[in-house]
Amino acid sequence: MHPEIISLCLFMFATSCSPGPNNVVASYSGFNFGIVKTIPHMLGVIFGFTILVTIMNFGLINIFQKLPILQEILKYAGSIFLLYLAYKISFSKNNPNNKNDNPVKFIETFFFQFINPKSYIVAVIMISTYVERGQNFMLYSLWVIGVAFLFAIISINFWTLIGKFLRRFATNEKFIKIFNYAMSILLVACIATFYL
Repeated sequence: MHPEIISLCLFMFATSCSPGPNNVVASYSGFNFGIVKTIPHMLGVIFGFTILVTIMNFGLINIFQKLPILQEILKYAGSIFLLYLAYKISFSKNNPNNKNDNPVKFIETFFFQFINPKSYIVAVIMISTYVERGQNFMLYSLWVIGVAFLFAIISINFWTLIGKFLRRFATNEKFIKIFNYAMSILLVACIATFYL
């Protein structure tokens, strides 16, 4: 077992369950489209983040340390995509035809993890803090990857359920618009935290 498993779990709980791009979009999707239609987004986050942590652990972190400009490029690319997503959410129409659309596709969400500033910042901190280079490298790596996978499942389900729960109070078009605007503002706020 990892000697700092409690610390690792607390770190992952705080970072994965706090508001972030994946969680905000999950709530938006759960609210507007329901849980079943949100499953592709959920799976994209779970597998995308876990694979990001795995790739980071087995070498990508060394590239980031040698070429920090790559982190800056990813941060700006991710921020631009989030602004686009905030715009789409803010001006989405709530009509019956939307119920047939898949709000966010698996492949989009999966690859977004690799430009999502929060995802790779969390991955870098996890690997640099909780993976020891040496004889315990493989054991610690497996624990870190496993915990990342577990908390990705917990957080994305939690935020999707929040969106679905809030849908009960959506009695009129105005409430739905306010909710979508609030989700857009939260996404923009996420971007601001990357530069503070």
